This record gives sequence, structure tokens and C-alpha cells, in this order.
Amino acid sequence: MCENSKLYKFANCRILRDHKIILEDLWVRNGVFVNPEKLFFDEKKPADVIIDCKNRVIAPGFIEIQINGGFGYDFSFETKTEEGLAIVSKKLLEHGITAFCPTVVTSPEQIYHKVLPKLKFRQGGKHGATILGAHVEGPFINKEKKGAHPPTCILSFEKGIEQLEKTYGSLDSVRIVTLAPELGNSAEVIQSLKQRNIVVSLGHSIADLSQSEEAVFHGANVVTHLFNAMLPFHHRDPGLVGLLASDKLCDTHPIYFGLIPDGIHTHPAAMRIAYRIHPDGLILVTDAISAMGLESGTHKIGQLDIEVRDHKAFIAGTNTLCGSIATMIQCVRIFFNSTGCSLEYALEAASLHPAQALGIERQRGCLDFGADADFVMLTDDLNVVSTWIRGECVYDANDK
Repeated sequence: MCENSKLYKFANCRILRDHKIILEDLWVRNGVFVNPEKLFFDEKKPADVIIDCKNRVIAPGFIEIQINGGFGYDFSFETKTEEGLAIVSKKLLEHGITAFCPTVVTSPEQIYHKVLPKLKFRQGGKHGATILGAHVEGPFINKEKKGAHPPTCILSFEKGIEQLEKTYGSLDSVRIVTLAPELGNSAEVIQSLKQRNIVVSLGHSIADLSQSEEAVFHGANVVTHLFNAMLPFHHRDPGLVGLLASDKLCDTHPIYFGLIPDGIHTHPAAMRIAYRIHPDGLILVTDAISAMGLESGTHKIGQLDIEVRDHKAFIAGTNTLCGSIATMIQCVRIFFNSTGCSLEYALEAASLHPAQALGIERQRGCLDFGADADFVMLTDDLNVVSTWIRGECVYDANDK
């Protein structure tokens, strides 16, 4: 464990900084990365502790913005919420995740009132990854693209932002809202959420490109699991997918999009298309459900029963996919191998890009001086060696 007052030098490592992996030492004090030049010239201070990284790659800690649960627990359950959150938070460290947004799918109103207050921001450490606030995926979505969301719980914006406040009970713990932009009053709702510093993501939708662009102009900046639960690409109106190549959007309206590279939800060719068209906005997400880390069998996602068979999760009794059982480090590997992108890019798609979408890129998702010392140490074949939060080793594969 790093003692805050001590100066730590991580030597013999290759670090990901400014989109490049370079051979350079990493310095940490008081839980943040520090500039060694200032230490040398101003303080003339050597390191208190030197850690030999054995030529490992050090990347920013992964940030997961869409995860429904894992290891037998679902964040949309009103029972054992704290227990599930504690176990999932702890287990995520094994896969390089240092911060995440626990995701609650479309649920009855009372579920939101009981669960969301427990998903508020919590700084990470040995107990688990940092909780950045909840991602509420629904219930303000389109029934025609409900996916694994129960149709009886899907709502509209009849009363604008007041409808969200009533449904969720409070917006205090909410960090991301996924909604369908074609619903009435969506412009007002999106603007109100943005004013509260809540990220608006577009998904489970049949919106056309014009409706999608309008939503971005009003403040939406993310697309939820691209290609899934939306209209398929059409050459006359590409719908939500068209945002990746819209000529109406510019630097003042950046758009990001989650991609599930689990080898099931998104074909490798579709991954390559998204990567080549709009690389700056691509975010790797697992969309993992309670069955992540478990064997085949029957489990739960929100209000629905699910079945895991052939390494895939389906709504029970159907062939409808309902989330992933892949871990983040598995998704990084699959994406890297499927797209031919650089290692730097694959790692930033799981760290820097989600931080940018959330507006926290100065604090997380990078190894810049002054940023929180959240990072993951990896082998060349992308196995997690150790995970660190604010300069403290919170997971070491050698301790397993």
C-alpha cells in the first residue's frame, strides 16, 4: 500500500501517455501522478520507494459506463443491493476496472427509489472500484426496441423532467440516462439533464438521423451500445448510427458511442466500420449482466429471467440476447484482435474515451501529471498483473 506522503517511482515500465506507449518511469505521490522534472529541479528529491515493473505496460484504469451486474448480482434488484455492489466492485478490480457506472435497466418505480440512493459516488480502494454514479438505462425508451426491458415498465415524458424526478425518486445519484430521443418532450428533458451535469445517452430507439442530431444539439453526447436496440443502418436514413458520420455535428457537439466487443453482440466487421468512421468517439462497454463470471444456467436481469447457454445470455425461453457475460479485459482483447487497431487505441477506448464522455478526462482515464493515480499493469498479451487506485495496489494477480 502506498503511503500518501511517500514518493513512489514505478521503474522499468512502458506507460501509455499522449496516445503512445513509451519507456518512461511513473511517479506517484499523494494519490496522483507527479512530474519528475519538478521533483528533480525544485525538490531535488529521490524516490522513497522504487517498484520494478518488469517491463510491463501501464495503462490508465479502465472505466466501465454500462454494466448491469455480475458474479450473481444484478444492480436492478432491491434486495442485497449493498452486498452485490460490494462484491461486484471488488471483483471488477481483477479485470482492470478502476471506476464504473452501475447500470439499472427499466424497472418499476419503487425499484429506482430503493436502489438508486445506494449507487451514489463512492471513491474506490481495496474494497472495490470507484462508483461514479448510476447509469439508468430506461424506462424512457421505445417499446419497439425494448430488448430485455419489460414493456409494462416503459414510460414516456408526459410531464418532462418532472416525470424523471418522480420515476427515479431523485437525480442525485444518476450520472447517465439512456433515453429514446423520438419521445415527446425529449428536447426539454435532455436540456434539463445536461444542466444537472447528467450525461444523456441515446438508445433503445427508432429515431431517424434528424431526430438524433436534434438530440445532440440539445445536449446528448453518447449512443448506448451502438447497433444494438436501434434501427439497422439504412442508406436513405441511417438513424442513430448516422451520428458517427453526421456533417452537422462539429467539435462543439462531440458524440461518443458504446460498443460491446464480446464477439457476440457486434460482428467484427461492424466493429471495424465503427472504428474507422469515428475512432475518437468509441467506448468499449461490456453491458455485462449478473451471469458474468458464472456458469451456464438460469439467472436474472432486472425483472426478467435469463438463460446462459453456449457462452451467450438470452431472455429465458427465447433467442433474444440480453446483455454480455464478457469482462472488460476480454472485450479489450477481442476489440484489439478484431479491428487491427493499435494497442494504445484499444486501451484508450476503455479508459480515456469514457472519461471524455463523462467530462472527467483531467482526473481519470489518463496518466497525466495531476490526475488520479488509477492505473492497470498488463502483460504484452493483455493479462492483468495488478490494478491501482490513487497509487494503492488494490489487486495483485500474484496474490490469487
